[in-house]
Amino acid sequence: MTPELEATTPTTVAATDPSHAAATPRIKLTRRGYAIDHPDRKLGEALMANALGVADRDAMDGILRQLVKASVSGGRPCEVNLAFMISMVKSLKPRDSVEAMLVAQMVSVHVMAMRCAHHLAHADDLAQHDSAARALGRLTRTFPAQIDALNRYRSQREPAITVQNVKVEDGGNAIVGTITQHASVIVSDQTPAAAARALRPASAGRRHDAADAGQNAEA
Repeated sequence: MTPELEATTPTTVAATDPSHAAATPRIKLTRRGYAIDHPDRKLGEALMANALGVADRDAMDGILRQLVKASVSGGRPCEVNLAFMISMVKSLKPRDSVEAMLVAQMVSVHVMAMRCAHHLAHADDLAQHDSAARALGRLTRTFPAQIDALNRYRSQREPAITVQNVKVEDGGNAIVGTITQHASVIVSDQTPAAAARALRPASAGRRHDAADAGQNAEA
C-alpha cells in the first residue's frame, strides 16, 4: 500500500536562483510520507521546487506526491525509481506549471513502459504476453506524442524570428532601397550606375531624352 504523504503548510518557494540548480536533494520515504533530505528545510524545498519547475510549496508537494505513487515497485514506492524520475524531470527543465505537469507525465509514462517491458520479458503464458505487449505499445506511442506536445507548447512561447538571406554571385551588385511602398532587395549583374539608371522613373527618362533632342536641334 502506498503510504500517505506528510501534510505540508503552503508557503512560497523562491526557486529561481541559478546557483540552486546544480544540487537537487534526494527524497527519503517514511511511514508518514516523504521528506526532503537536506539540512536546511527551506533551502531543500527551494532546490526541489527549482528541479520540478514549480513556484510554490503546494505545487512542489503535488508533483512529488504523484511521482512517489508512480515510482511504486513491488507494491511500494521506490526511492531509486523516484530519484531517477526527479532527475529526468530536472534534465528537461520545465519552465512553468504546464510544462511541469507534462514532464512529470512523460517521466511516469517512461517508467510504466519499462515496467511493461519487464513483464513482457518474463511472461509465463500467451495471455500475459499479449497483455504486456498491448500496454507497452500504447505507452510507447504516448511518449513521442507527449514530446510533440511539449515542443509545440514551448514554440508558442518563443518569439518568431525571420531571417532573410540574399546571395550575390561574383560580379553582381546588390542594391537595397525603397523601390515601391515596400523595402525591396534587387540583385543586379549591371554596374551600380547602370542599375541606378534602370531604377529611374520613366517620366524622368522621357524628360532627359527631350532635353537631349532640344540640344541637338539647336546645334
